[in-house]
Amino acid sequence: MAENYRQMWSNLGLDLNTHDALLDTLGHVYQDIYLSQQDRPETMKYFDFVMSEVHGLRVKELLDAKAEGRKVIGSYCVFVPEELILAVDGVSVGLCAGADFGAEEVEKLLPRNTCALIKSAFGFKLSRVCPYVEACDMVVGENTCDGKKKAYEILGEIMRRFYVIDLPQTKSDAGRALLKTEYRNFMHALEELSGKSISRESLIHGIQIVNRKRQAVHDLSRLRDADPAPISGLDALLVNQVFFYDDPIRFTQSVNKICEELQIRVAQRSGVFPKGTKRILMSGCPMAVPNWKLPSIIENAGAVIVGEESCIGERGARGLTSETGSTVDSLLDNIVDRYFQIDCAVFTPNRSRLEHIKEMAEKYKADGVIHYSLQFCQPYQIESGVVESVLEKEGIPVLRIETDYSQEDIGQLRTRVEAFIESLSA
Repeated sequence: MAENYRQMWSNLGLDLNTHDALLDTLGHVYQDIYLSQQDRPETMKYFDFVMSEVHGLRVKELLDAKAEGRKVIGSYCVFVPEELILAVDGVSVGLCAGADFGAEEVEKLLPRNTCALIKSAFGFKLSRVCPYVEACDMVVGENTCDGKKKAYEILGEIMRRFYVIDLPQTKSDAGRALLKTEYRNFMHALEELSGKSISRESLIHGIQIVNRKRQAVHDLSRLRDADPAPISGLDALLVNQVFFYDDPIRFTQSVNKICEELQIRVAQRSGVFPKGTKRILMSGCPMAVPNWKLPSIIENAGAVIVGEESCIGERGARGLTSETGSTVDSLLDNIVDRYFQIDCAVFTPNRSRLEHIKEMAEKYKADGVIHYSLQFCQPYQIESGVVESVLEKEGIPVLRIETDYSQEDIGQLRTRVEAFIESLSA
């Protein structure tokens, strides 16, 4: 792939030596974790292809769209409404934030004890290794936490077009009103950038595309309640990760094909793990590509991940947006209603997240929950104790894991995870 796209990467201003090292590392990690799995669904080959072309074909598609006059909008969070981007015929793409990169340069701008996800976003930009960032006409940040809020002030000085959406911290009428104001302002910013006005018809079109995409991953999630599990947690996580940057229509078609294959597996009572394998629900911080460390440890320890209560998982994709509305404003209300249901840990109080975790544990017949927090991510770290307390009162065992993107703690994590899975059998 490299030789075919080197000129494209050079034109985007990437540091080719650093970028080559990144792709080489990513390829080896992917091969070790994903291609070594046994009895994977045949339809996962599409996602293997997507990953083999992760900085190639999809980036070329973005540049081709730009050449046609379309705008590419990058984002870091599920609170950025893809429906609005599609309504101006834009292309929405999730940005790199799942690996340590350029730590030395990042720590000249940010404290060392900053959340790994925030540092990753800076590292990919400062190291000039992410073609998605460089291909964007606008990058959108969101004030989900204090760390992001202050970091975006700095990132906004580095990126040429950076837009920030302010977010409420409470599920109140005032919070909902703030979210609608911010989404309306974002809609106007998209119209100004693209030179296109959002109409009722174009907004319904955008809502329909995103709804179909979400419905496809909902269908996939429902199939994961089967025992034996018809798909590994690693493969399901990969689908959720690709959700954020693949072409939405092609992605939807590919996921629907996976569901067709898994339905046959479920009917035949065949799976990727033996019947009775201990079932784990993962909960907590999002895991962007290539953050596969903890899921790989869990499934190599002999358990299967059956659900992700995460922004890259069910929390981010749950719920559809109503397509019924006679005006743009009424459709915007529908979008606000849908996104206001996201139970991110930044909300206070956040009882709905606790209920959602309990519901998922029951729905997917989880034997235990592993709550995953990134180091220095205070909202999820603090909520992890509440999650553990609530679930254990329900008789659901919980293991709290706090880690970062490095590989230094793999041995320690493996020991703790294996002990937890053994305790579920006991």
